[in-house]
Amino acid sequence: MSMGTGTGVAPAPASQAGACRVLVVDDNTDAAESLAMLLEVRGNEVRVAYDGLEALDKEAEFRPDVVLLDIGMPKMSGYEVAKRIRAARGAAVMIVAITGWGQEDDRRRAREAGFDHHFTKPVDYEALIELIEAKPLHAG
Repeated sequence: MSMGTGTGVAPAPASQAGACRVLVVDDNTDAAESLAMLLEVRGNEVRVAYDGLEALDKEAEFRPDVVLLDIGMPKMSGYEVAKRIRAARGAAVMIVAITGWGQEDDRRRAREAGFDHHFTKPVDYEALIELIEAKPLHAG
């Protein structure tokens, strides 16, 4: 077993196959930046926003394939951000809740706001990456 000593041949094909544009939105700076680094290592192009208003600006400019979106944020909730992104982009973007709010009512509200998936913190990163890398890429 030569884990870590090779050229990363095993992860490279998955990274290239699953590479996409991802917007990470979380008011917890450390959490957002850690997740962004994890996704970049996998070959994705990543941008980070730290509140709802910044998320809308970066989403419009970057046009990501996937938005990983915290729900409880300052300036604008993740629910409102998801509704606006969904209204603007339709099915061209996958919106995933990454939140501490995991009750059934929270999940229902997330679905109603336009989220495709719901991950409760602490996040199962392997499952999240599998979801992102399985997503078919959309043009624009």
